[in-house]
Amino acid sequence: MSTPVTTASESIPAQTAGAGKGASRLRTPRRNTPGRPKRSVLLTVLTGLMLLYTVVPLIWLVISATKTQEGLADSGGLWFADDFALWDNIRDTFTYNDGVFVRWLLNTVLYVVLGAGGATFLAILGGYALAKFNFPGKRAVFAVVIGAVAVPGTALAVPTFLMFSKMGLTDTPWAVIIPSLVSPFGLYLMWVFATEAIPTELLEAARMDGASEARTFFQVSLPLLAPGIVTVLLFTTVATWNNYFLPLIMLKDSDWYPLTLGLSVWNSQAETIGGDVIFNLVITGSLLTIVPLIAAFLLLQKYWQSGLAAGSVKE
Repeated sequence: MSTPVTTASESIPAQTAGAGKGASRLRTPRRNTPGRPKRSVLLTVLTGLMLLYTVVPLIWLVISATKTQEGLADSGGLWFADDFALWDNIRDTFTYNDGVFVRWLLNTVLYVVLGAGGATFLAILGGYALAKFNFPGKRAVFAVVIGAVAVPGTALAVPTFLMFSKMGLTDTPWAVIIPSLVSPFGLYLMWVFATEAIPTELLEAARMDGASEARTFFQVSLPLLAPGIVTVLLFTTVATWNNYFLPLIMLKDSDWYPLTLGLSVWNSQAETIGGDVIFNLVITGSLLTIVPLIAAFLLLQKYWQSGLAAGSVKE
């Protein structure tokens, strides 16, 4: 009985074919399909609740500003009344009590320009110096700044009032402007941002080219700090614009009231005997008060986006 003999020339192609099939199966590239993010029902519900918590009061404010004093009592909070009185309410808000709302608006702008603007400028200078210069006591300054961030402003209101009372500055605009110049959180934010946004090699190159420290700061560092500056400016602007407690204890003359305190006075008129009930003007004034803040956020948001590239310089 004879057995078949397989030659080497016959077996090699068979092995090669088998290996080729195996290699083709092993080398088949996998499709890199981007994975879909996992959906979280809990996160979706929490986000929806947060959206309602944020948007519903704004919707109520806009709708209520279109109603008369009688319409506020006769209609639902989230639906319009029969009469659309938005333009009449705006006109009455600006003309009520000899146009005192305009005076309060100008006072608020004054406090924001000098207080928030000055606080931002001081935060830029302090944050840049703490980030890029070494000096004795730097750790102590860091501890003081962190401690100041943790202290609420209301805890310092009474000592600030007593100090300004001794200096005779109460019931003046300086009693609101000077405390607004101090922003520990803005200083800390600029410190952190300057540390990452300004490469040390860039400053050394400017100094080697003969640039002074002032020129290096204004021409080299300041453009790189633009996103951080805008962020600090918005924080200080919102804090000064919405400041209520400090003007409440510092000011007695209504001619120096900001919008927050002035609208509170209008709102409290309903609780006094013979006082005018002008809730429609209070609501309209509140709507007019938040419009500049919304516009500021919408106009300056592009500077936040430009800050995403901060720290991308390869060292």
